[in-house]
Amino acid sequence: MGAAPKKATRKPRADFVRNRERLLTAAAEVFRSGSRDASLEAVARRAEVGIGTLYRHFPTREALFEAVYRREVEQLAELAETLAESEPPVAALRQWLHADIRMIATKRGMLTALALAIDNSCDLYAFSFHHLTRAVGVLLARAVAAGEIRDDITAEDLLHALIGMCLMGQEPDWVPGVTRLVDVFVDGLAAKRDR
Repeated sequence: MGAAPKKATRKPRADFVRNRERLLTAAAEVFRSGSRDASLEAVARRAEVGIGTLYRHFPTREALFEAVYRREVEQLAELAETLAESEPPVAALRQWLHADIRMIATKRGMLTALALAIDNSCDLYAFSFHHLTRAVGVLLARAVAAGEIRDDITAEDLLHALIGMCLMGQEPDWVPGVTRLVDVFVDGLAAKRDR
């Protein structure tokens, strides 16, 4: 008796993929704004789709928040690779940290639903910590190898410092102030010969 023929997996329809991308982009924008109107209805309006379309892609608020967060983490990992190939070491590190601030701004808009991410045992925390540590580690190692950044700081140190600075910003428009602090911090990491 032969094996049953494999079921062909269908590629998702183009409009399905397009709507999902629009929803993820719109959700990131809505959450980043920190507005009181950061509702699922606001996301659907921004994406210019019906609420039913949103629920077909993301059946719960948490599913949408997690998808946005994972997507932004993946984009930051890809950005690190691009910057490592296209920018000088310290400029690449600085640009990546600025991008991470924007991701944290999005995450702060959905912190209640993402409370699970703070639990070190959850999959989402492990996923993000692994990807972000590896991404910033590549940029940090490159800057250290170039002799431009001191060699006694780790990727984990950088991420913890960045998160701490972001948590300090309580005012609605906190991103510019934290970005300036990150720049001061990166300047302070200069190797001794550059000081």
